[in-house]
Amino acid sequence: MSLRARLVLGVIVLAFLGLAAADVATYTSLRSFLVNRTNSTLDSLQHAFGQPGFAGSGPGQPPVYIQLRAADGTTIVARQSSPTFGDEDVSPPKLPKTITLAGARRRGPDLVRYFNVPAQSEDGRYRVRVSKEPHSNGILVVALSLSDVDDTLHRLLVIEGAVTLAVLTGLALLAWWLVRDALRPLQEIEHTAGAIAAGDLSQRVERADDRTEVGRLGLALNAMLGQIESAFRARERSEQKLRRFVADASHELRTPLAAVRAYAELFTRGADRRPDDLARSMAGIERESERMTLLVDDLLLLAHLDEGRPFEREEVQLDDVVHEAVDSARAVDPERPIDLETEPLVVLGDHDRLRQIVDNLLANVRAHTPDASPVHVSVARSNGSAAIEVADSGPGLDESDLDRVFERFYRADDSRSRSTGGVGLGLSIVAAVAQAHGGTVDARSGDDGGAVFRIVLPLAPNS
Repeated sequence: MSLRARLVLGVIVLAFLGLAAADVATYTSLRSFLVNRTNSTLDSLQHAFGQPGFAGSGPGQPPVYIQLRAADGTTIVARQSSPTFGDEDVSPPKLPKTITLAGARRRGPDLVRYFNVPAQSEDGRYRVRVSKEPHSNGILVVALSLSDVDDTLHRLLVIEGAVTLAVLTGLALLAWWLVRDALRPLQEIEHTAGAIAAGDLSQRVERADDRTEVGRLGLALNAMLGQIESAFRARERSEQKLRRFVADASHELRTPLAAVRAYAELFTRGADRRPDDLARSMAGIERESERMTLLVDDLLLLAHLDEGRPFEREEVQLDDVVHEAVDSARAVDPERPIDLETEPLVVLGDHDRLRQIVDNLLANVRAHTPDASPVHVSVARSNGSAAIEVADSGPGLDESDLDRVFERFYRADDSRSRSTGGVGLGLSIVAAVAQAHGGTVDARSGDDGGAVFRIVLPLAPNS
């Protein structure tokens, strides 16, 4: 059975049990009241029996049958009935041949016994009162028809049955409507789950209301679906980046490997017997090996950063690190003016890695800007953090490049010629190292052209 059917059936069963209990209690209470009232009527008839003017029951009243028996309870001394059973189509009570007071109870001054007997020839019952007759020392038997009582109880049963059936029918319809309306979000959840299983991760449960349990379930499911979709999209992006990373790494490694192979073939073709060709072959192999070594070292560094391996944490004088990197850049490219502006700042981190990211930024300037174009480098305090800025005077970056410049193997120039830069890992290392130190990195176009790279690092405590 469906949940809806079980809930409706449960409500109907509980309602039926409650109505049945109420019906039984009402029927029992009314029957007890009517029987007690009949007993009181029999008491009145017994006390009025033998008095002048006693005529039994009146017109429209239930038939009354009276017997006076001897003390042995079998011999009938006198009888009286109203109406006369011979003249009316009324069946008299079917009394036992012997009537005693066995089991009688005290009711006022009298010892009284009550019981029911059927009519002799028709469906019907009589209530019988048996008591000791004080005047004749006999047993007085008074029987009163229960036709009115039975009719009343029968009508009550009919009314209770009709009312119970009507209430159960109305309650079933109302419960069905309420349960269907309450469980409608579950149907929407079912449809949403089916759509998601078919591959549409953008589906959500509509009309989720936090005022109901099912609504809160829908909200929780929507939150879970949002996280699943985000995780799935992130995995897709990660897989795409991994595929692109593998393709780019393969491309970058293929070039030096091809060069090494060419120099090796040159050696096998007799270069070992020609001093000039031998020197050129060995120098080429060494140069390409160094290139592959640098590429592999960069890839290993990025892999370690991706794994979240911690750096050494020590106090580093950031302005000294930047000064060392600028001095080295000036020695490598003496014709390029490099302006340096610093203030003493201390950060927690790895000295060598911090030096590496500054070196990479300056190497990026050398690779992508004209010779002798000036560079401005600064180290300053910014909103409670340390900020390193490297601003060049080159052609700058397009808006599309600003969003991707820190991606691995990304290059604004799609060509892979050595004249337009390296393999595209320098700025990726800058971003990864900065993030590993709890900092951020961003790039923007300068006000007067060129590109500005900014690294923000948290200061050391008490600095």
